[in-house]
Amino acid sequence: MFNRPGSRVRKQLKLLSDRLAEENPVLEGVVNPFRELDRVGYASGLLDPEEESYAFTISWWPMISVLGTFSSGKSTFINEFVGETVQRSGSQAVDDKFTVISYGGSERVQELPGLALDGDPRFPFYRVSDEIERITDGGGRTVDHFLAMKTARAEQLRGRILIDSPGFDADEQRTTILQLTDHIIDLSDLVLVFFDARHPEPGAMRDTLEHLVNRVAERNDFTKLVFILNQIDTTWREDNLEEVVAAWQRAVVRQGNATGRFYCIYNESGAVEIGDPQVRERYEEKSAHDREEIHKKIREISSSRSYRIIGALQAIAESIEMDVLPAIKRSLDRWRRRVLQFDAGMMGVLVAVLAVIGYQATDGIRPWIDGRVWGTLLDNPVWTSAGVILLVVALGGIHFFNRRWLARRIARELPKESAAGNWQEAFLKSTRPMRSLFARSPRGLGRRRLARLHGLRDQAEAYIQKLNNQFVDARPVDPGSGRASAADVHRPAEAAERRPAPESGPDQEGSAEVSDAGSNGTR
Repeated sequence: MFNRPGSRVRKQLKLLSDRLAEENPVLEGVVNPFRELDRVGYASGLLDPEEESYAFTISWWPMISVLGTFSSGKSTFINEFVGETVQRSGSQAVDDKFTVISYGGSERVQELPGLALDGDPRFPFYRVSDEIERITDGGGRTVDHFLAMKTARAEQLRGRILIDSPGFDADEQRTTILQLTDHIIDLSDLVLVFFDARHPEPGAMRDTLEHLVNRVAERNDFTKLVFILNQIDTTWREDNLEEVVAAWQRAVVRQGNATGRFYCIYNESGAVEIGDPQVRERYEEKSAHDREEIHKKIREISSSRSYRIIGALQAIAESIEMDVLPAIKRSLDRWRRRVLQFDAGMMGVLVAVLAVIGYQATDGIRPWIDGRVWGTLLDNPVWTSAGVILLVVALGGIHFFNRRWLARRIARELPKESAAGNWQEAFLKSTRPMRSLFARSPRGLGRRRLARLHGLRDQAEAYIQKLNNQFVDARPVDPGSGRASAADVHRPAEAAERRPAPESGPDQEGSAEVSDAGSNGTR
């Protein structure tokens, strides 16, 4: 009864499973192990069965964030990648929200409010309103003020999510946008940072660049950042693309990112006319090559996200056994000792008080009152029984008050939010009045539950083998199918470890090199 999810959670998990069956069938069956893991969470008190599931704590769709200043070509790049116009573009600010773009069944592009993201655990912004409330200090602004959603029936979007950001050079709500950007970077598998080659001096974006690069470098996942110098066609007259790239590289390195990897592209449909045929040919070749490299990175993250989901399942199961269980056991030992010590102290005080009262009643007070009445009261078995019952009730009340009070004090020292759930609630569930003070194992984390966790880890390893078989085919396939390129064949080993895969981009081997910017290349 206590291990079953509420109707709302069951409905959301069913929607998630159905959506996976449509967009990423290889992960469809992985929802079931998460349901099993949820049962452990519900039984132990780590999860609220009416609201929570471990499946809601991760992103099931790989997420690509597109960041940059206004008019740096973000929206144009997204439209070109998707194959249809889903975002407005222009030289002025046209969007002041983060726009989440995903696959949809309608023939037309559908626009939905941010609330559609906040209330749907299939997307990585489930309950993002709590984060917005935190970073905006209330302020009366809702999720719709900062987030919007669009869906398009484009195969390039099947099984992945794109996020177009508002420009960082907006003066209004700049701080909030940067804070939300931190949250989005944490969720993202790949972050494309666009720079504008029409402004070769990076000083105008120095504050934003410092924020982006420093924050990512601090998290040691800076390899998922890809720098894109857009609109390189505007540099053809000076033919100084190498110098422009070098200036941006130096700016990035100064902020703590040693990779300095840049791609150079431009949109030929809106490009300036390049008068020199040799320069035009070189620029076209460079842009086409780098654009395909970027598209390849986007396609490859589908497989890496699949491994991370399995890694998250393993990591949560292992954290419950290796982190939560020992911590709650230690807290229960402390709580048990303090309750017994407190009970012993209160019992001692009560015995002393009764001794004083008894002495006064027999030697001090009794001579001053009617002995026959007092003797009748003392010798009456009804009054004696009532006194014993009152004494037991008083002692029991004191005991259970002490249990609850001490449990709450100790619970404050445990984490309230973690990947494994709410440790405080799990501890408090193990200290409820009907549970024995001398129970050795926390509630819901006995041997049977631990055996179930071990079984789930074995299932995760089996799914890794299934992914290996799925992704071993290195042939180029449809980008939304979840199949990977040959580069992914060697990645399953890191996901097979019993820790989640590192939050990094899929391109591990090329992060330290720099794309050629022209005919001679730039380093």
